[in-house]
Amino acid sequence: MTIEQTLLEAVNASVEKLYGPLDGLTLQLQKTRKEFTGDYTLVVFPLLKRSRKSPDATANEIGEVLVKECPFVESTNTIKGFLNISLRADFWLGEFRKITSAENYGIAPRNGKTLMVEYSSPNTNKPLHLGHVRNNLLGYSVSQILEAAGYKVIKANLVNDRGIHICKSMLAWKLYGEGETPESSGMKGDHLVGKYYVEFDKHYKAQIKELVEGGMDEEEAKKEAPIMKEARTMLQKWEAHDQEVYALWEKMNGWVYEGFDATYKAMGVGFDKVYYESQTYLLGKDIVADGLQKGVFYRREDGSVWIDLTADGLDEKLLLRGDGTSVYMTQDLGTALSRQRDENLDGIIYVVGNEQNYHFQVLKLVLKKMGYEWSDNIYHLSYGMVELPEGKMKSREGTVVDADDLIEDMVQTAREMSEELGKLDGMTPEEQEEIARIVGLGALKYFILKVDPKKTMLFNPRESIDFNGNTGPFIQYTYARIRSVLRKAAEAGICGAVAEGLSLIPEEVELIKYLADFPQTVQQAAATYSPSVVGAYIYDLAKMYNGYYHDHSILREERESVRAFRVLLSATVADIIGRGMALMGIEVPERM
Repeated sequence: MTIEQTLLEAVNASVEKLYGPLDGLTLQLQKTRKEFTGDYTLVVFPLLKRSRKSPDATANEIGEVLVKECPFVESTNTIKGFLNISLRADFWLGEFRKITSAENYGIAPRNGKTLMVEYSSPNTNKPLHLGHVRNNLLGYSVSQILEAAGYKVIKANLVNDRGIHICKSMLAWKLYGEGETPESSGMKGDHLVGKYYVEFDKHYKAQIKELVEGGMDEEEAKKEAPIMKEARTMLQKWEAHDQEVYALWEKMNGWVYEGFDATYKAMGVGFDKVYYESQTYLLGKDIVADGLQKGVFYRREDGSVWIDLTADGLDEKLLLRGDGTSVYMTQDLGTALSRQRDENLDGIIYVVGNEQNYHFQVLKLVLKKMGYEWSDNIYHLSYGMVELPEGKMKSREGTVVDADDLIEDMVQTAREMSEELGKLDGMTPEEQEEIARIVGLGALKYFILKVDPKKTMLFNPRESIDFNGNTGPFIQYTYARIRSVLRKAAEAGICGAVAEGLSLIPEEVELIKYLADFPQTVQQAAATYSPSVVGAYIYDLAKMYNGYYHDHSILREERESVRAFRVLLSATVADIIGRGMALMGIEVPERM
């Protein structure tokens, strides 16, 4: 039973003693606002018909009974019909004992539901970039949080390994690559393939320009450019399983997968299942055929298949091209159906940028019209773009912030700043490298995840690596500081403990109250799919502990029982910081 539930039982008993049975009336408690005295607040306005008194008189009456009858209520105060309730310090001490004795504090038991979180979803025509970094960090963290909230979670990656964009890289390599390989070039495979995606676009633009100069309309020129027509032909050959095209596709995709795996490892994310669009798009074609038969879809004169969603406030949507090749929607329909059949999911969360909001509206609606009721359990975790101080990224122009370069730069910057501040003093070179990696990645992850997913964010690498303020390194340093205290305590033979009759100072009560909020914080983050909720909580906890550490002695405290309590309180704060950071996919260092 939560603190709120325990207190609410006492409130209900007090109200019934005064005004008789509640008869289904539900009373609500909320956290007392910071500017008022109290822990929880009761809104008394729903009780005025029963009390037949003013709001303040009603609140005062309930407060008097609570203080008299409930042993853990210390005092109450009334402000304009709101009853603020303060709980006794020894109650909070009891809660602290529960926290320290819990095996997996904050981790909910399994609720019997299975969710799939799809994230990453890269194209095999280019390396991962800063946008993918936000996607991967968000997807992985949300998965961790949902696991902690009681769900069984399947972390899934849908690799976009087919389509016209893939053929662009393939064709450019075939035309201009001269047999270049990752080994011969010294480039990671995904970087090499991305190089030829940019190369395709360069030649494509030149051909469009030439055709326009020859008198052709620009839109027509885009269709008639020889290199684009050749790419379309290559796609048709791929879908027909042309041996030569298929062999090239397998070779170049293999290069990319090796590159992606290295980036995922460096980023600290992983997956339980990897799906490939090349294996699911045919099932999507089956759905299209079924929809045609049922009259849900229709075929146009050019052979293309569409669905009319204008009655639903949307537009007409292409599901299959006239030449029989698939579009994104075709394969997404197939993928969604295959997952539902395989896993019997209670829900699927797609972590995809907000530029795809419309796509997911259509996906859910098409599945619904096909009779798949589970489509109601599809959720699009739509996140904002990551922008740089100098503006937006453009992959076709090769102006992206490469994920590998970004990770390397973050680690290097963390190394330089840690050295400047003396955080690496006395460490071996190996330890210094490990701390630089943990701090650099921690800074990156926290900076990205502390922002609400729905918001567009501006990423400034230097700003993120700061040992003061709302940053990953600040929280990591707080954790390392506590671990240092605990090592010294162990050396001195000081064991953490809670003595009977211990008197707490206000700062200790506030820390315990905040620790008691951790399970609720995890549930809130899970309900909103927002790691930023956990980030804000951990930052506030670290800030609160630092103030306490600055103002009060821990190891030098003369009273043995108080010293033992403060060691245990410090250890518990470190534990919750570590758990919270792990939910964000962030490591914490033992020393800094």
